[in-house]
Amino acid sequence: MTQSSMRNRKLTLMAMLAAMAYVAMLITRPLPAVAGFLSYDLKDVIVAIAGFLLGPAAALAITLVVSLIEMLTVSSTGPIGLLMNVLSTAAFVLPSAIMYRRDRTLRSAALGLVLGVILMAAVMLAWNYIVTPLYMHVPRDVVAGMLLPTFLPFNLVKGGLNAGITMLLYKPLSGVLKKLLPAGSGTEAAPQHFNLTATLVSVFVVATCVAVYVLMTK
Repeated sequence: MTQSSMRNRKLTLMAMLAAMAYVAMLITRPLPAVAGFLSYDLKDVIVAIAGFLLGPAAALAITLVVSLIEMLTVSSTGPIGLLMNVLSTAAFVLPSAIMYRRDRTLRSAALGLVLGVILMAAVMLAWNYIVTPLYMHVPRDVVAGMLLPTFLPFNLVKGGLNAGITMLLYKPLSGVLKKLLPAGSGTEAAPQHFNLTATLVSVFVVATCVAVYVLMTK
């Protein structure tokens, strides 16, 4: 297979994953928001899977494309919303994509996702403090008072939910998606058997985060 054909197949897969991420965002858009404006978004799961398959650069490119299309089609927050979307998704997916690229093991993927949740929560605390007063038109001290009781738990729950779903979906989805990639594309990993412990932990994390999210929207 020529270099051009390999590149075209990767671009095609990136386009498919971007479309899937956009649809995932639309599906979760009607869910109730926390504090009236913080809403859960499933697209990070698809972007994280893209990062595992294609690496951090592809994950970042998909993040930018999907966030831009979201801004142009359904979002009402304009460039500020675009910035926050890109920062949030990139902070979540890049640690796991980078770690998994260096060591394609379940342990590396799980650790990368945990680091991604922590990094996303930290990044969003800082940027919500900077940006939220601009589009909510409230004093900065009001936003500061919301950081620990509202923004921090929301982002931890959102990140935990996305990390758990990613762990559950990556293996079945990657088996299908890898067939679209050429051999020697750098996505090969040692075969991994079903891991009951990882599955049970992921199910527990997802169930817990769903329960907490529901309580937060009350």
